[in-house]
Amino acid sequence: MSNQTSDSNPTVNYQYRKSFPNSQLDYYDARSAVNDIEAGAYEQLPYTSRVLAENLVRRCDPSELEVCLSQLIYRRRDKDFPWYPARVVCHDILGQTALVDLAGLRDAIAKQGGYPASVNPVVETQLIVDHSLAVEHAGFEADAFEKNRAIEERRNEDRFHFIEWCKTAFENVSVVPAGNGIMHQINLEKLSPVVQVKQGVVFPDTCVGTDSHTPHVDSLGVIAIGVGGLEAETVMLGRPSMMRLPDIVGVRLIGERQPGITATDIVLALTEFLRAQRVVSSYLEFFGEGTKNLTIGDRATISNMTPEYGASAGMFYIDEQTINYLKLTGRDDEQVKLVEQYAKHTGLWAKTLENVNYERVLEFDLSAVERTLAGPSNPHRRLPTAQLTLQGIAGEWQQHADEIPDGAVIIAAITSCTNTSNPRNVVAAGLIAKKANQLGLLRKPWVKSSFAPGSKVAKLYLEDAGLLPELEKLGFGIVAYACTTCNGMSGALDPKIQKEIVDNDLYTTAVLSGNRNFDGRIHPYAKQAFLASPPLVVAYALAGTIRFDIERDALGLDASGQPIYLADIWPSDEEIDAVVNQHVKPEQFNQVYIQMFKPDEAEKSSSPLYDWRAQSTYIRRPPYWEGALARKCTLQAMRPLAILGDNITTDHLSPSNAILASSAAGEYLTTMGVPEEDYNSYATHRGDHLTAQRATFANPKLFNEMVEEQGTVVQGSLARIEPEGKVTRMWEAIETYMARKQPLIIIAGADYGQGSSRDWAAKGVRLAGVEAIVAEGFERIHRTNLVGMGVLPLQFKTGTDRKTLALDGTESYDVAGEIKAGCDLALVITRANGEKLDVAVTCRLDTADEVKVYSAGGVLQRFAQDFLAQ
Repeated sequence: MSNQTSDSNPTVNYQYRKSFPNSQLDYYDARSAVNDIEAGAYEQLPYTSRVLAENLVRRCDPSELEVCLSQLIYRRRDKDFPWYPARVVCHDILGQTALVDLAGLRDAIAKQGGYPASVNPVVETQLIVDHSLAVEHAGFEADAFEKNRAIEERRNEDRFHFIEWCKTAFENVSVVPAGNGIMHQINLEKLSPVVQVKQGVVFPDTCVGTDSHTPHVDSLGVIAIGVGGLEAETVMLGRPSMMRLPDIVGVRLIGERQPGITATDIVLALTEFLRAQRVVSSYLEFFGEGTKNLTIGDRATISNMTPEYGASAGMFYIDEQTINYLKLTGRDDEQVKLVEQYAKHTGLWAKTLENVNYERVLEFDLSAVERTLAGPSNPHRRLPTAQLTLQGIAGEWQQHADEIPDGAVIIAAITSCTNTSNPRNVVAAGLIAKKANQLGLLRKPWVKSSFAPGSKVAKLYLEDAGLLPELEKLGFGIVAYACTTCNGMSGALDPKIQKEIVDNDLYTTAVLSGNRNFDGRIHPYAKQAFLASPPLVVAYALAGTIRFDIERDALGLDASGQPIYLADIWPSDEEIDAVVNQHVKPEQFNQVYIQMFKPDEAEKSSSPLYDWRAQSTYIRRPPYWEGALARKCTLQAMRPLAILGDNITTDHLSPSNAILASSAAGEYLTTMGVPEEDYNSYATHRGDHLTAQRATFANPKLFNEMVEEQGTVVQGSLARIEPEGKVTRMWEAIETYMARKQPLIIIAGADYGQGSSRDWAAKGVRLAGVEAIVAEGFERIHRTNLVGMGVLPLQFKTGTDRKTLALDGTESYDVAGEIKAGCDLALVITRANGEKLDVAVTCRLDTADEVKVYSAGGVLQRFAQDFLAQ
């Protein structure tokens, strides 16, 4: 656990070390190593395999190198090989909880006689505070940004105190404090060098991030994947991320987008297409003629939504667009030259990848994309705006003066790095606002509007172009540089509007330029949510209802009484490009980031152990050596906590949005003396397990099939305690089972664990006593988090599921067999009448290393064992 840099591994194979042309730098030529095994093999390798090969040549034990490289060359998937990411990037929620875990690990090490100060991230770890600001003051209020920041600081004082301690207590940890932007956009615009230089060695930048949208920077040709906090801890502490060769799928983009079509429209259409192509856990590589006219901003929009189409990575090759973007964002001239030279010499430049042999190639026509929404409820549910009436979204609706109509858009948010990292999207929103203002159009009064760019650079170029005042006039003033509404931090509604919604049981919606629209995520009173491009968000704020046919209905009347339609205010591509080319400048990026990353002069902490605050509801010593986690899983006599359907998301498992007073977490916070206005979100309390575990299955949109009324499954955070058959709130059931020390199991359908990479979706169930989860399929990040918490993921065989087995929750469950990576085990089901049934299931511990982690009880337990052994 020393403070060793990631590229100083003594096992580096120097056989393939070459001089970098015209410099004192060195690089490791994976081409030579690969071609030593089979002549010409490197030229057929996909981009991903080339980067992984370089990592192996530089970092792998020489005795294992040839075997590991053969996995890449021959497309084998029978052996794990190590991957050492160069960096770990965290947002404050999962990054903070990871560091809370490491602080708790220090306590455990000290208690057992070890030296706690030696527990440090080995790999460069960058934490950006971007997930904790709620839009309490909307974009039409004066000084909304300052007011929201003041509330954020007050509510999160405990959290920020801990994060400040981390800056000085841990080696290799840097922090970007609140109010500066979103981690993925900062990573794209500044943090990633694309090509790293350390100790005279040049190598491709790679990273993992504690957020599923970390692939944002894949658009620069950087392998960056989202992981849970537990896997991030593995990488932080210098251990490799063990992997099998993923499915690497080529996606050929053809054609050119039509006029008026945004990158958002493209990615929403791609998301629907790729979900249908079943690319879950694949690494996608976008290539072809269609990529050449996509700017890095456009590509970043596509890469950002990688988790929405289920993949692990969404890569683009390094090419002229990459170089242009590095220049635009103010990167150093020598660094830009190095990126181009290195890519061309090592086969990472687009033109050197013309002979790539993909096992599967998909083709997508950009010219077929039309203006699009996504929703409701799923990012991959594409909804062309031309079909709103046909699809039953738009239709007849009554408008009476300023009364809130059916389908009211109560939230319209230009938010999320998905779109605000693309200047074309942001400028388009500014231009549509300008034209709306010129024609006298107004935002509807019930619409809570906001603008939260992921970088301060957006403000500078909008000001330079004179477009920020136009957005402010319509109510889209800047409320934050943070995730806000996209992360469910949309803040409270006007009490009068909220009362009218509740009293009249209105169907209300949200429209946002984000990446997630799951039920219950955006706001408790927005029954459904739709994803849209930033200019379309502005248009819906003018329309005021989702029932509006945005393409055909009039937004209002001009001064002469003529109707105004969307086409009248939609900016042309030429208008957008003219503003971007004239007003987005390198000096704006330098102005923001030179100040943000000036050297920190803070002194190192005198104590390697954190002084935990007893009354904190944000930061608490983690319990990973106590309670249910101190007991070895027996996998015997397990009772089901829940039987669930398909597409269960991490929002169902551990919601991130606002805490209500009537919830278990709200009741607990009240007992701790927290006033309701400062409850904050579930996400911000994940450093305190006593609050966070009360979020387990707390989503009011949950359907637990064990809870029925007259044959219909009841919606809500509910459970049924067995064997009594008593229906209760989920938390009461968990408390009952915890008191009994009853081992639990969860049964689920397909795609279990979709959505955000939050580790508390795994931590919560494990603290409740869940020992195993049996599903028809798992999303990659969540499955890894389950393993990291010592929960056994099991997968039904094709053709077998909860319905074919007629499971109703009265059963008890055992797991029989020797646990090995990918083996078959027996799920022994004992029905209430005593009947037994043996069902073959697949053990989803996919690697030998995962078996070791699971056997130790989880990631932290494994680290503690290894550390003390050393």
